Amino acid sequence: MHGLSRLGNGNARSLASPPSSPRIRHSRGKTSNQGIGERLVFLLFSVVFRRKGVLLLAPLLYIAGMLLFMGSFGFTILDLGHGVEIVYRRGPPGSVYRSPKVFKRLWPMMEADANRSSHNALMEAWKPRVKGMWKPCISTNVSAAGSNSNGFFIIEANGGLNQQRLSICDAVAVAGLLNATLVIPIFHLNSVWRDSSKFGDIFDEDFFIYALSKNVKVVKELPKDVLERYNYNISSIVNLRLKAWSSPAYYLHKVLPQLLRLGAVRVAPFSNRLAHAVPANIQGLRCLANFEALRFADPIRLLAEQMVNRMVTKSVQSGGNYVSVHLRFEMDMVAFSCCEYDFGEVEKLEMDMAQERGWKGKFRRRGRVIRPGANRIDGKCPLTPLEVGMMLRGMGFNNNTLVYVAAGNIYKADKYMAPLKQMFPLLQTKDTLASLEELAPFKGHSSRLAALDYTVCLHSEVFVSTQGGNFPHFLIGHRRYLYKGHAETIKPDKRKLVQLLDKPSIRWDYFKKQMRDMLRHNDAKGVELRKPAASLYTFPMPDCMCKEPDPEPETDPA
Repeated sequence: MHGLSRLGNGNARSLASPPSSPRIRHSRGKTSNQGIGERLVFLLFSVVFRRKGVLLLAPLLYIAGMLLFMGSFGFTILDLGHGVEIVYRRGPPGSVYRSPKVFKRLWPMMEADANRSSHNALMEAWKPRVKGMWKPCISTNVSAAGSNSNGFFIIEANGGLNQQRLSICDAVAVAGLLNATLVIPIFHLNSVWRDSSKFGDIFDEDFFIYALSKNVKVVKELPKDVLERYNYNISSIVNLRLKAWSSPAYYLHKVLPQLLRLGAVRVAPFSNRLAHAVPANIQGLRCLANFEALRFADPIRLLAEQMVNRMVTKSVQSGGNYVSVHLRFEMDMVAFSCCEYDFGEVEKLEMDMAQERGWKGKFRRRGRVIRPGANRIDGKCPLTPLEVGMMLRGMGFNNNTLVYVAAGNIYKADKYMAPLKQMFPLLQTKDTLASLEELAPFKGHSSRLAALDYTVCLHSEVFVSTQGGNFPHFLIGHRRYLYKGHAETIKPDKRKLVQLLDKPSIRWDYFKKQMRDMLRHNDAKGVELRKPAASLYTFPMPDCMCKEPDPEPETDPA
């Protein structure tokens, strides 16, 4: 699909150790004891397998074996005081960030491979899907509250752009369920995002009210007579404390009586307060709110459309198609992950300060054990720009591919972005795609900047998600909604990737084969139906979409 056609009418985003302090090193699994331990385990197995109680003892034997196995590699434990320990295992595959070494060795082969072939995976990333396509199909069967409203429902949306989006859509669904009038949500100033934007600064208020008007009544503010009743202070309205993931029955039995009695209730904060599984008509309200009613405000929408058009124009060699990457390598994300890369002491100190600034002692709690190596092996570490680049080059995206990077402030960008730019010299970001004058109104407003990224990623041929979070979850679902049910998204198998990038001697042909297998797997998993416990914001089928009938075979006129 040509990128220009995707815009439509516009209705459619711990690491480091604490500061230097005396460190006490201990070692476990000493070599002198391993021989005795192994003989004891062998003896235990010999005895147990001669008896009928083997099934009962099997779990204990498994745990004991794993402990011995881990001990044989050895540990280093850094006692940092305050009861915090950072644990390092010695040598397990994938536990150490060796990607730069692998890249340095494979780079000549990458370049030689690119020069030999003009093939670009961007032109054939996704297999043609003639059968099993889906189309938007929203059914609500809920009429607007109108004069028969049971009262006013007020919520406070917290978090970043897409967490706020989740709260808004759930609030629409609850208002429909309770036959209540929804007041335009209030945005809470988040300590991490630090964005003071109001609803109307990010979303088109008038369009939101209009798009929902047949199903849920929405007002910009409380009527004066209601405000007067509460001395013009919304905080005086009863704030209900609701359970997370509450069922519709809970709202009808607990919230509705309060709403009828008081005439207005509020819920602050209102994040994750409605269960995933709700009746179809209430799910329909979620679909309507997320995919149709929430349109970005004109300043965001108009600049974002220009940025998409510029990406399409620059990607003329690939038919107007481009790749977008959501890169989560900001300082806060790296600090929160408790992962280690190739940081020196200065960077470790920076990570510790970021942890303390963002999470106020969370990483210093007594008894906390931090395992950077285990986090990496388990696929919990944010991919570095270098790792993303190697993965894409391995999948067949050549150095002529136009790549858009959606991100906040990349940690030490000059250092960590250099390899990605080396692999993809046509790389673009907000700052290269838009002028300083165009971005000036959005500076200091992280949610508005995220909305620009969201739109450019939404209309890319390939979207790459490198870390979990609300941004990729919402974007993947939105892409399914727009592109006939297929997410057209690469979600890396990070466990597999760190194992491959742990081998400095790995062959380029072998690495390419593994990456292309990963791409094929992502294509096969692109179309997925929502499971009962999953979110329709990521899996809009079948709640928000209907399956198109298979085309009838052509008949011979003779």
